[in-house]
Amino acid sequence: MKKSLRNSIFAISAIAFTFGAAGCKGKNAKSEETEKEQVYAVNTYKTVAGNLDDYLEFGGDVSSVNAVAVLPDMAGKVSRVLVSVGDLVHKDQVVAYVDASRAGYSYTASPVKAPISGRITALPATVGATVSQSSPIATVAQTDDLEIKINIAERFISRIEQNQTAIITFDAYPSAEFKATAFEISPVLDTSSRTMQVKLRFNEKDDRIKVGMYARVKLVTESVKDAILVPATAVVTRDQKPFIFVVASKGGDASVKLTPIKLGLTVDNQTEITEGLTVGDEIVVKGMALLNDGAKINIMN
Repeated sequence: MKKSLRNSIFAISAIAFTFGAAGCKGKNAKSEETEKEQVYAVNTYKTVAGNLDDYLEFGGDVSSVNAVAVLPDMAGKVSRVLVSVGDLVHKDQVVAYVDASRAGYSYTASPVKAPISGRITALPATVGATVSQSSPIATVAQTDDLEIKINIAERFISRIEQNQTAIITFDAYPSAEFKATAFEISPVLDTSSRTMQVKLRFNEKDDRIKVGMYARVKLVTESVKDAILVPATAVVTRDQKPFIFVVASKGGDASVKLTPIKLGLTVDNQTEITEGLTVGDEIVVKGMALLNDGAKINIMN
C-alpha cells in the first residue's frame, strides 16, 4: 500500500514538472518572438543635393575706401565754416576759412579747400578754434565706395585667398545679407596681435550701409556644389566609424540598413556625405539610438 502511494506521488510530481517545463519553454519562446518583432518609432528625411559653404566669422567696421583729412595751408583761427556733416563737396571746393591775423598783423582769410570730391564725414573744427597746418578742419570720404577691414588670426591665414566671397550682416538689418569680396590681403602680420589684415569691398552699392557701422562677416573659405546633404545628427558612430541608418523597405514591414559612409564638410548642422548615399535615399534622423541593422521601424513623420 505504501509503495503504491509513493508511486502515485512520484507520477503526479513528474506530470507537474513536465507541465511546468513546457510552460517555461512557451514563455521564453513568446518572449523571444516579442523581442524579434520589436518595432521602433523613428523620424526620417530624404537626402537632397545642395551647396555647402564653409566659412570663418569676423567682425569689422565699415569705412570709406578713400577718406582724406582737409588741412589748412596756414595756422590761425577758423573764421568761417561753410559745410556741415553729410554735405557733398567737390574737389577744390572751399569748406572753411582760416584767419592768420594776430596783434600787429592783418591778413586776408585763407580758404581751406577739399582735396577730393566726396561727402563730409567729420567736422572737428569750429568757428574761433585755433588750428595749425596739421589740424584737420574736416574729413572728406567717397561714401559710394565702402570697405570693411578684418583681422585674421595667424592660425587661419592658410585658408585666406584673394577674391573670396563674404556674406555681411548688420544688426540694423538682421534679415538682410550683403555680398562683399576680399580685394586686398596684407603680405605681413601684425607682430603684436599676430593677425593679418584683409580688406573687403561691397559688390553693390546700397544706401542702407553707412560708414562706421559694425559688420558681422562670414568669409567663405571652401564651397562644395551639388553635394548630398544630411542633418549632422543623422550620423551615428559604430566601432569609431560613421554610419547612417537607411530605410531599406517600406510599407508594413519597414526596416533599416546600417550603411557605412564617408563624411565631407559639416557646416551649421549640415553634413556632406561623399560616399554611401545617393540623392533621394530616406534616412533615419531621430530615434536611431536603439536601432541595429535590419531593425523594424514605424516611420512617424
